[in-house]
Amino acid sequence: MTSQHLSQALRPGEDILDVDPHPELAGRQARPLRFITCGSVDDGKSTLIGRLLWDTKAVKEDQAATLRRDSTGKQNELGLPDFALLLDGLQAEREQGITIDVAYRYFSTDRRSFFVADTPGHVQYTRNMATGASTADLAVLLVDARAGLLEQTRRHATIAAMMGIRQFVLAVNKIDLNNYDEAGFQAIARAFREIALSLGVRQVTAIPVSALKGENIVTRGDDVMPWYSGPTLVEVLEKATQRTGQTTGFRLPVQRVSRPGEGFRGYQGTVAGGSIKPGDSVVVLPSGVEANVKAIVTYDLVRNAAVHGDAITLVLDRPVDVARGDMIAAIDQRPMTGRAFTARLVALSPDGVVPGKRYWLKAGSRRQRVLVRPTSQLDLSTGNWDDATYLPVNGIGVVELDFEDVAIFDSYETNRDTGAFILIDPESLNTVAGGMIDGRRSKTGRFDALPDADRATVTLPARLLEAFLKTEFARSHAGEIKVTGPEEAEGE
Repeated sequence: MTSQHLSQALRPGEDILDVDPHPELAGRQARPLRFITCGSVDDGKSTLIGRLLWDTKAVKEDQAATLRRDSTGKQNELGLPDFALLLDGLQAEREQGITIDVAYRYFSTDRRSFFVADTPGHVQYTRNMATGASTADLAVLLVDARAGLLEQTRRHATIAAMMGIRQFVLAVNKIDLNNYDEAGFQAIARAFREIALSLGVRQVTAIPVSALKGENIVTRGDDVMPWYSGPTLVEVLEKATQRTGQTTGFRLPVQRVSRPGEGFRGYQGTVAGGSIKPGDSVVVLPSGVEANVKAIVTYDLVRNAAVHGDAITLVLDRPVDVARGDMIAAIDQRPMTGRAFTARLVALSPDGVVPGKRYWLKAGSRRQRVLVRPTSQLDLSTGNWDDATYLPVNGIGVVELDFEDVAIFDSYETNRDTGAFILIDPESLNTVAGGMIDGRRSKTGRFDALPDADRATVTLPARLLEAFLKTEFARSHAGEIKVTGPEEAEGE
């Protein structure tokens, strides 16, 4: 099938990754579920996914032969190959027995198809884990049953939650090496649920597994764990929901202005939210000029509608000054515009995020100069948010962003495409941090991510307000909290 034929076969909003490579398997959802595996070092992430691929018959004969050959001298006591080699493809990964880069694999069951991202556990590869989480619907967090929850467990759970993932599977691995201890499993599950709740995640499924023996991965381990009556890992994955994360109106970040001739002017980009059709009213930001949609064009046809994910050329009914980096949005559901925002960051550079330093902020096709001021950092050992003016590498914190020019964002909770960004060092051009917008900050330092009509008002005494604003919940939802009245000064 040619690329032209493939594009014509796609439904609106699909891309090539959304097409099921096995259409003969009926009854499966159209888009594969995307999930990640994460956790600390040596918790068995690659082995678990390798076992999942093996037991779901996703390993072809030639791959199986290569795996057996590469596993020479590495077979386990069951005589099975080293399943981690199905994911660890880099020479350094195989030599050191660790995961460095993100490994993406496709597999399917009779009910569903999946894309899994196996992410590294080492702290120095946190940026790779964040990359894998950015497009996932669900996170599988692995914990060694003998070691319990570690700092890296909390870090990965926090990053996954920051990336908008609201479905967690806690896979308590190596349960066989802990004598299938039910009490130990339950204690780990309870402790993790408390962490998840503090992150705003309520959907947690805890499963005792042995990736090496394949217990509770695809097949149940009833013989050795009669006390566990919950689902297997694959059963949870088959029933998981896909996140939409798109509650905004139409968004088109302009990537290019097309002028093939005097009689045509179009604005090209990929729809980042909502839908559009000819006749709809739109606004061009940051200029605020309004217009109507005249036509929607792709490279081979004229469309009567476009939805999230479609690459289109938008033609308006009047000449409008639009440049690369501008945004065309629904006239009645506009994004936030301003020069001051608050955001959450994951610091990825060895130098961290330096207070008061100006960086390049890149969001979609728009690049702007921004001054960054860290205000708090998550203490991974306690789960508390502490005041901070500097974010070290792998630090997770809240920052204030001050732009030289008008910036255009949605909050990340409502649109991850238009609410995410990266910071770039203007000197080295290295990526310094990945961030998610919480909300717009007013001149008084308060945030305004939601219209007043969508807010509820609660009155608190100044002493309670001050204590509430210092809690983890308040800091993590800073973009949704609006403080007014005489208590405001005390809440600062």
